[in-house]
Amino acid sequence: MTETLTTPATAEDLAAGELRLRRELAAVYRLVAHFRMTDLIFTHISQRLPGPDHHFLINPYGLMFEEITASNLVRIDLDGNPVEPTPHPVNPAGFVIHSAIHKARTDAHCVLHTHTRAGCAVAAQEGGLLPVNQMSMEFHNRVGYHDYEGVALNLDEQERLVADLGGHPALILRNHGLLTVGDSAAQAFLRMFYLEKACEIQVTAQAAGAPLVLPPEQVREYTARQLAGEATADFQDDIAYDLAWGALLRLVERIAPDYKD
Repeated sequence: MTETLTTPATAEDLAAGELRLRRELAAVYRLVAHFRMTDLIFTHISQRLPGPDHHFLINPYGLMFEEITASNLVRIDLDGNPVEPTPHPVNPAGFVIHSAIHKARTDAHCVLHTHTRAGCAVAAQEGGLLPVNQMSMEFHNRVGYHDYEGVALNLDEQERLVADLGGHPALILRNHGLLTVGDSAAQAFLRMFYLEKACEIQVTAQAAGAPLVLPPEQVREYTARQLAGEATADFQDDIAYDLAWGALLRLVERIAPDYKD
């Protein structure tokens, strides 16, 4: 058997890889703005960069999400220090939350956090996210809950936040908002899009005042496994998210082509 040698990545390869990640993350910022999931300048999306230094990209504090481009994203280390010259500060709460998750979860290449109306409404409910619709069942038994401790400015909260997220793809921060992780910015965004839709549907259904119909546990779990591509079924749709992300990138190209700058 012939041994295959791996060629070390060149500086040019690393630069091209970082540019691709910057553009994907900037696209997600523009999509979050387009779908009205922003809170002025006060939420954040981060992307881990490859390499041994554990650096990640985050938004410049003070810019609206409509202003984010590939080049103005700030590269910081796990201590929150910019590692390249930048005129922009970094949101301290963004650093506390995101650095903790990037450090603890090697699969969490992207971390996305929002303060939407529907997300905050569900985060304020004792029962949390309910299985009222197919969209919410993607997160059945797959979402953590973190109790509110005040604005996330204290480093000692990081351990509890990471423990509450566990191995889940999503976290509901009680009395605060929503958070998703992904192995790419695309995956984190699509998870947030559907977590937000699930919260919107729940709040709307509750507002109608009629009793809610909830599927039995075995159906909830089976649906979650179907949506994760883990369940046996007559048909599989393993290209859906790739197709959706391609469509979203075409949308960004139409509405905000400067995201790549």
